[in-house]
Amino acid sequence: MEKVAIIGVGYTKYDRNSPLTFAEMIFESTSKAIADAGISKDDVDNVVTVSSDFWDGRTISTMAVTDASNAYGKDVTCVEGDGTFGALYGMMRILSGTFGVTVVCAHHKGTEVSMNGITNCAFDPLVERRLGLDSVSSAALQARRYMEKYGLLEEQFALVSVKNHGNAMRNPLALLPMEITVDDVMNSRKIADPLKLLDCSPVTDGACTLILAAERNAKKLTTNKKRVWLKGVGHCSDAFRLGDRDLADTRALKKAAKRAYEMAGIVNPRKEIDFAEVYDAFSYMEPLWLEGLGISEDGMGCEDLERGYFDFKGELPVNPSGGRLSANPVQSAGLYELAEAVLQLRGKAGKHQVRGAETGVVHGINGMCGQSHCVWVLGR
Repeated sequence: MEKVAIIGVGYTKYDRNSPLTFAEMIFESTSKAIADAGISKDDVDNVVTVSSDFWDGRTISTMAVTDASNAYGKDVTCVEGDGTFGALYGMMRILSGTFGVTVVCAHHKGTEVSMNGITNCAFDPLVERRLGLDSVSSAALQARRYMEKYGLLEEQFALVSVKNHGNAMRNPLALLPMEITVDDVMNSRKIADPLKLLDCSPVTDGACTLILAAERNAKKLTTNKKRVWLKGVGHCSDAFRLGDRDLADTRALKKAAKRAYEMAGIVNPRKEIDFAEVYDAFSYMEPLWLEGLGISEDGMGCEDLERGYFDFKGELPVNPSGGRLSANPVQSAGLYELAEAVLQLRGKAGKHQVRGAETGVVHGINGMCGQSHCVWVLGR
């Protein structure tokens, strides 16, 4: 199978209330990505946009960014979901043999919509939606189940927020760089028991673009220093209804991770991975997903966290960028994670550069409580 590389990245700065339109955001991120790759817009033959009619407040939301994404006269398609899944689709289209260079772009303006109202629509309209469930309240149910299954404490989840907001202080792109304590998290306003304000990610605007290229194109168009290879990927979906799955069971993520590791030749992820960007929209998610990724044993993610294993200078830094707790543009979050991994592997991450970064893992989710997972392994 031919290899695929990321040869360019571009993004807008995280914002609380971006003055840019969807098209302006995508034009900025895509222009930067093409420039970063050192190619011409004419070298691109395929475009994948990531958008959502619900989040954008319009039908056929991809049409809002078609021209801005360099899709004029090119094949274009859309993915509705996290950016990691958009990158997956972009890679699949390249591996079909039909395309050589692909733009994958995603935009999100969380400040223009009601997250509670939109995510409530993800639930069954006859029962669950009427109960008022949304992304926050369902996450609270998952956090509580995780706590009860393994005897975990809110203070342990708070350590994730302390770590990731602290990491964000090294990242000029981050929206919420803060030096906080466990007490600060515990004393912040209760949102949905057991989640408090500092356990939750902020509403964020942002757009991100990646340039993907088949090996034959990547080696012709770019230098070795620019190329980061997509070594492995896996995805898997669990049951739709919350009541049809154990919310503390990461079985879908385990299957996705297993596929990604096998493709990349990873036998022991805890020892062979140098850093990870894990989807942490809520603090409890980081240790839970690390268990699903096989980096921690089931129920031991919080203990590894307490030991400093995932600290910036720990054995396996997790979310050195500050993670989603420090900025979470929902639709484009996964592409930002992939872009962050590219910078790390190029050695261009600045003050939050992980020493000796050669292999990284990126993780994204779709659906409530991690219904679907997408796992990437990237390397130099």
